[in-house]
Amino acid sequence: MSEVKYEACRKAIAETLFEIAKRDRSIIVLTTDARFSAAVERFAEELPDQFIDVGIAEQNAVGIAAGLSKVGKKPFYFAPACFMASRCLDQIKVDLIYSRSNVKLVGVSGGVSYGPLGYSHHAVNDVAIMRTYPNMVVILPSDANQARAVTERVVKYMGPVYIRVGRNPSPIIYDSREEADFEIGKSKKLVDGSDVALIGLGETVYHCLEAAKLLKQKGVSAEVIDMPTVKPLDKDTILDVSKRINRIVVVEEHTIRGGLGSAIAEFLAAENPTPMEFISLPDDFLMTGKQHELYEYYGLSYSGIVERVIRFLSKFRR
Repeated sequence: MSEVKYEACRKAIAETLFEIAKRDRSIIVLTTDARFSAAVERFAEELPDQFIDVGIAEQNAVGIAAGLSKVGKKPFYFAPACFMASRCLDQIKVDLIYSRSNVKLVGVSGGVSYGPLGYSHHAVNDVAIMRTYPNMVVILPSDANQARAVTERVVKYMGPVYIRVGRNPSPIIYDSREEADFEIGKSKKLVDGSDVALIGLGETVYHCLEAAKLLKQKGVSAEVIDMPTVKPLDKDTILDVSKRINRIVVVEEHTIRGGLGSAIAEFLAAENPTPMEFISLPDDFLMTGKQHELYEYYGLSYSGIVERVIRFLSKFRR
């Protein structure tokens, strides 16, 4: 069994963007007193003309980024996802979306990766918020190599994008950026299966892969799909899976309200109603603890996924 390697997605994005920015002087990085949390300190040290620290003024940062985009710059605004997706909503709505600004929002330390700091620092409803804005692209990379591929892709994309990543090192799924081969609005099938489809978002994809191995030992064939783009959805893949397997389990580090599971259910309700199970976080104040502890407690870890899948499939064997 090969040893699992770990790397933080936030650092992979920052490093990739730094290398691109050395060649493309139109890239400007903004942050709100979070250069170390976002891992963008090299911009301040080595590319100071392409770096702006606004201080603890998240709303101002969005407005400045929007203004920079209107004079031909390519702004990337890095901040903790818990603040970006709550304090800046009016500015995102008006300055980015309504004004059609070419700004990339990078929400770091998303989900429950700030777990010990409690509810004020959880970012578990950000996907629900961001995907309601017209023309907003919403992406959650599953590992560091996919995060690199995402960064390279969105630099070339014209329009607003929200990227959410965690804080902690997470398992490497793809051996290289080339293997990740990210394309906006497209998913990747990682394991073939016939009994149930596990659709993972962000860092939960690793746990879906591990769960599939354990389910195989129990005689359950689980397909695993990495779906990093919540908006636009990969509707072709979702429809194919719903018709071919007809049993879908969505796993996400997000509240059960409004995330990837909701997006898929909304689509399938109209196109091909399909039995679904949602492994996510409850619509409630969460426990306080480290990220891995919360994964275990709320069933997002691979052992919890296996238990829920077995229970879900048992409904169809009566």
